[in-house]
Amino acid sequence: MPRILAPLLSAATYARWLHLVLGPVFAGVVLMVYPGIEGRTSGEVLVRAVPVDVALLVLLALVPAVRRAEGMQARLMLAPDRERDIAAEPARGWADRRRTAAWLIGRVALGSVVVGASMLVPAAVLDLVRGPDAVVLGLRIGGGDGLRGWTPLLAPVLLFGLGWLVVWAGRLQLAMAIRLLGPSPAQRLAAAELRAERLLERNLLARELHDSIGHALTVTVLQAGAARAVGDPAFVAKALEVIEETGRLAMDDLERTLALLRDPGESGGPGTGSGEDARERPGIEQLPALFDTARAAGSPVEARVDVPSGGLPGVLSREGYRIVQEGVTNALKYAPGEPISVRIAVRDGRLDLRCATALHPRGGGAPVRPGGSPGRGGKGLRGIRERAVLLGGEATAGPDSGEWVLAVRVPLRLGA
Repeated sequence: MPRILAPLLSAATYARWLHLVLGPVFAGVVLMVYPGIEGRTSGEVLVRAVPVDVALLVLLALVPAVRRAEGMQARLMLAPDRERDIAAEPARGWADRRRTAAWLIGRVALGSVVVGASMLVPAAVLDLVRGPDAVVLGLRIGGGDGLRGWTPLLAPVLLFGLGWLVVWAGRLQLAMAIRLLGPSPAQRLAAAELRAERLLERNLLARELHDSIGHALTVTVLQAGAARAVGDPAFVAKALEVIEETGRLAMDDLERTLALLRDPGESGGPGTGSGEDARERPGIEQLPALFDTARAAGSPVEARVDVPSGGLPGVLSREGYRIVQEGVTNALKYAPGEPISVRIAVRDGRLDLRCATALHPRGGGAPVRPGGSPGRGGKGLRGIRERAVLLGGEATAGPDSGEWVLAVRVPLRLGA
């Protein structure tokens, strides 16, 4: 019972009722000024006036501002909590004008039905209450002696039916508004693509921050801990020098990323290879400095880079640097002090990157898995896989012959 009565007591139902009642006002004005309808039957009036109404509504829909006005009204009265589903913008093309015309015609037609019922049903209820022989909607009710006392009981039934007619008409009106005043399928697809593009940009920026700032913090923590443990003045001075240089590089990365956040259009976004900020980002050529930082943190690095000078596209060079940086950072974090092996080579039309470090039992248990918890990749490995996929390649990470191996393969020609 509450589910049946709740819609009849809802404020939204009566707001939609008012919206339905406002629709036929236009048709009423046309009937008042339309000539030659006096003395005509209802059917004859409809035959004469409906084509005029439709033609005027179509002409009205050609005005761009009408769509915006109808959208704002529908938002306020039909769906105040679903503003995204109903646009409040002027018509931008003929497709919008056609949908606006369909909306206006449908609104007036549906509203006319509700207005007619809202006028006839209360009149019929009064007839039922006043006398035993009532004429309801053209039908005589209560003509027999046995029914004379029962006719007033039909009054609440009619009112209940009118209420649910308004409920269903309001819901139909809302569905029409979403379909005809809301974004078209092409507009919804464009909006979804825009949201996906913005999400991709945020993910790219998040990876930049994770890789650069995460590496700097890892090196800083290791250097500070080692300096405190060793206590040698010369080692402390060297550690402070590494911390200072690492912090300076991290600040540069942070400034570039913040510049992209302030105006992502100027540099084309991280990883696109356009703009001054993109040229300043480190590439494969800056890997020796990265390896020196890892060695200063106490982890020997054996690196072999077989890449011709200037032989990589800028985006591959920069993304390759970030991938190796994340691999080295994970090795420093999860296997500090252990040798790190890095292999970078160009062969068979692709760039191969391999970063390996020793696996160490964690308290005698499962081996350490750089980049995440045992059995699953962390944010760093997910970022590496995303970079590889965006470049048209693939990335794998896992134990291999007592080592934890990160391997990335990407084509030299983007999109290949």
